Amino acid sequence: MVTKLSDELRFSELPIEDINWCSVSLSEVMRAGKRLEATVFDVEGRHAREVIANCKWDSVPLYGNKGVSTAYTRGRFKRIWLEISDLPIYQPSSITDIKPTPDGFLSHNTKTNIDALRVKKGQILITCSGTIGKVTLVSDTLDGEIFSHDLIRLEAKDKSDVGYIYAFLRSKTGNTLLQTNNYGAVIKHIEPEHLAEVPIPSPSQEIKTQINDLVLRSFELRDKSNKLLDDATALLVKELKLPPTEKFYTEQFENSADVNNYSVKLSALSGRLDGSYHVPIVNAIKEHLQKHSGEVTTIGDSRISESIILPGRFKRVYVGEGQGRIFFGGKQIRELDPSNKKYLSLVHHGERIKKQLELSENMTLITSSGTIGKVALVPRHWEHWTANQHIIRIVPANREIAGYLSVFLATDYGHALITRYTYGSVVDEIDDNHVSQIAFPLLKNQQIQTEINCLALEANELRYQAYLCEQEAMNVLNEDILFV
Repeated sequence: MVTKLSDELRFSELPIEDINWCSVSLSEVMRAGKRLEATVFDVEGRHAREVIANCKWDSVPLYGNKGVSTAYTRGRFKRIWLEISDLPIYQPSSITDIKPTPDGFLSHNTKTNIDALRVKKGQILITCSGTIGKVTLVSDTLDGEIFSHDLIRLEAKDKSDVGYIYAFLRSKTGNTLLQTNNYGAVIKHIEPEHLAEVPIPSPSQEIKTQINDLVLRSFELRDKSNKLLDDATALLVKELKLPPTEKFYTEQFENSADVNNYSVKLSALSGRLDGSYHVPIVNAIKEHLQKHSGEVTTIGDSRISESIILPGRFKRVYVGEGQGRIFFGGKQIRELDPSNKKYLSLVHHGERIKKQLELSENMTLITSSGTIGKVALVPRHWEHWTANQHIIRIVPANREIAGYLSVFLATDYGHALITRYTYGSVVDEIDDNHVSQIAFPLLKNQQIQTEINCLALEANELRYQAYLCEQEAMNVLNEDILFV
């Protein structure tokens, strides 16, 4: 059949309402290295620049002589690792955690200017490689800590702008600009010079001050919550007379051997032949707990948990932002406002959400796949949100045990007791049955246990208040500046 030109489908007739699309000139394709993948020409990047261009406020560069900030990175260096030292180092991927934990410990013999790697209070940190565009503000929690080179350290020229700049870079518009160039092309790595191409609106001082104060208040509340959890952990360690984990005595089978070795009685195998299940430190911790606690029970005890839930695997159906239920994964459970949130369809997953996926305040979450044993206490603003099947939910027996439960499991001692159950040859896993068997101490002094529990719950409430402050700042930014 011969088709007339008038019968051909025209571009304007394509069903574009169901897809993200944009037109790209040949010159842009050439500038992008002749790349034809759609992801190179990010629609959201173009839209973000249109939002700034249509903003009623003038814009200025984020960085440079005429910009609102200075920025720098640190050079690469070869690390000399130690099992423990007074030089903990943090990875850039952890900057959005409320309370980051160090990735390892450096030796003083490491050939680099270690003090130059320390971040300073008031700096804005931006990941510039791998996952680009993670942003945080350095408050008391991170002040003076050592981070690797894959971070841009940004400093506001006017210190009263730091909260506003942080909020802008955390917004969908600002974060998209960090990850794309002037033509909307997605960037794999950014340097400080790239920030000179990022425009930031310059609203009235009144609006900037309002946003700045809300952001700083949010981080003050996070710092207070971290201090309360440190106090709770210190009380627990003192009451149980727990030494650092590396100080626990573990007997070797052959002391002259260069590898960790130990013997296991046949009666103690419990059907497990993997060496990691029988590591001596686990028995050392359990014996210590038996000696110094009032009672050692298990997480599955009905006095400790109402239920332990490991959702089954399922094919996810996502819906648009603002629809369905917020959904996130194990990598985000230590964040105040989990990044890369998606939205699960209630139509397709309503029953599963109700029975397995839904979170409730004061649940304890434990990552059960990949990186095993990350622990978080569910804050109030996560109520009715959902998380994936790689996270085990412990529903506490009551509010009087919820905080204490989370504090113990988040310690190094709790982590050792959790990870001893790890199995899998490629991807590490634990399941709900394993969690139910984890040894759990009840203190001799009930008053101390109650105090630890109250500190943890108070810290969780402060994190909720910190979330509200940051959300209010973002609302002011979006409604009064970006109009999105």
